[in-house]
Amino acid sequence: MTNLGHHRVVIIGAGFGGIGASIRLAEAGIEHVIVEKADEVGGTWWANRYPGCRCDVPSHLYSFSFALNPDWSDTYSLQPEIHRYLRKVADDYGVTQRVHLGTEVTAARWDDEAKRWLIETNAGSMSAGALISAHGFLSEPAIPHFAGIESFTGQVMHSAQWDPSYDVNGKRVGVIGTGASAVQIVPLVQKEAKQLYVFQRTPAWILPHRGRPIRAWERALYRRVPAIQRLVRQLVYLRNELLILPALLHGKRLDLIRKMALDHLEAQIPDPELRAKLTPTFAPGCKRLTPTNDYLPALAAPNTELVTDGINELRGDEIVTTDGVARQLDVLILATGFRVTDNTFPARIVGRAGRTLREVWDDDSMGGYNGTTFAGFPNLFMLAGPNTGIGHTSLVYMIEAQLPYIVGAIKHLQDNHVAALDVRPDVQAAYNEMIQRKLRLSVWNTGGCSSWYLDKLGRNSTIWPDYTFNFAKRLKRFDVESYYQEVSPTQAPAQLVYG
Repeated sequence: MTNLGHHRVVIIGAGFGGIGASIRLAEAGIEHVIVEKADEVGGTWWANRYPGCRCDVPSHLYSFSFALNPDWSDTYSLQPEIHRYLRKVADDYGVTQRVHLGTEVTAARWDDEAKRWLIETNAGSMSAGALISAHGFLSEPAIPHFAGIESFTGQVMHSAQWDPSYDVNGKRVGVIGTGASAVQIVPLVQKEAKQLYVFQRTPAWILPHRGRPIRAWERALYRRVPAIQRLVRQLVYLRNELLILPALLHGKRLDLIRKMALDHLEAQIPDPELRAKLTPTFAPGCKRLTPTNDYLPALAAPNTELVTDGINELRGDEIVTTDGVARQLDVLILATGFRVTDNTFPARIVGRAGRTLREVWDDDSMGGYNGTTFAGFPNLFMLAGPNTGIGHTSLVYMIEAQLPYIVGAIKHLQDNHVAALDVRPDVQAAYNEMIQRKLRLSVWNTGGCSSWYLDKLGRNSTIWPDYTFNFAKRLKRFDVESYYQEVSPTQAPAQLVYG
């Protein structure tokens, strides 16, 4: 096995989190490398290339605050444009020089004697004084198992594993799912398919999409006067933070959102029977709100059938529902989202007690301290970790808020010859109790739906239940008093391999 050397920090993943961490570490003069399993940087915005893929967060917010993009073509950007942005940022800030592409971490184990992380990859082994996991919780497709799927004679594709060479033109297409990816895939597939079947378990709250092309003169103005784009970004941020978040937190102030969605549904679906099937019974916001102007008309098209009966089995080239009806398919598209609360990557991370992070979470619930560190896993930091998710604004904001905290911790390790930092279990427990207390009355907990925000125990281990600026304020300073410290016996840094 190739020895890839020892590094001050190893970052896992080269999406928004990994790229941002690399930039901030480099600015602080901290040696590091990134390992990325894909053959390109970009994370989820490289992996997800299905037709119509775009972000449902405004473009001005879905970017780094220190690297605004004046050239967004639309107020809600499409996947190719977001990936180009990430690639440009990685190139401009020298990140690509530090990335090992095609390098997947298979195991990472804390060596308590050497006080370092021992990392195994498909390209060789390495070690690190600190480990930053930016693997992303929207990185592992959730693949449902249906009886007979192995012998299905048609094509099967998950939205995150799209085969761009496959042509749906004139085909009989089935789409399973009604979430964020489904509402983007369905309108484009409907235009080309001979017959489209959309298999719906739960209808989504659909809102009008406010996206529009950004005019040439606006882009020119942003290039010439960056302060104006910063002002636009701030106004979009404050609108979401001060108007949308309070409704989601209290759960009883959603009448306006409900009316907007129902008016949109009535305007786009004149058939009362179909409209009834598409009307959710849970509170808006319990699952992520879905903006689109094209999805509902696609469901009402003559070549589309909305199927609300459950799926019983796949048989040959047919999909059979619980009512006994068999429908022939050429391709089955799984728009079924990702494994979030049961993501398997933490099973590769072994902490101080010889237990994996996945085992720790399975015994209780996915949790940590500040969504960043975990008791029993010294010198491990996670970007976009437990309870850093948001239902109203940009995850990039949350990632950026974590970076000063992580860099501060690593600088503390480096500058004070500290060998290990391990968050105190009592501090972590108090933090998680606070999080769950704030979530108790929120729509994510009380809205009456089953969502990926909740884990198998019914605990909300994904959402940050407060204003995001309070999260940023909380993580502005590394609070060393919340950690156990072990001082390096050598009083000197380990020999490093730079590259």
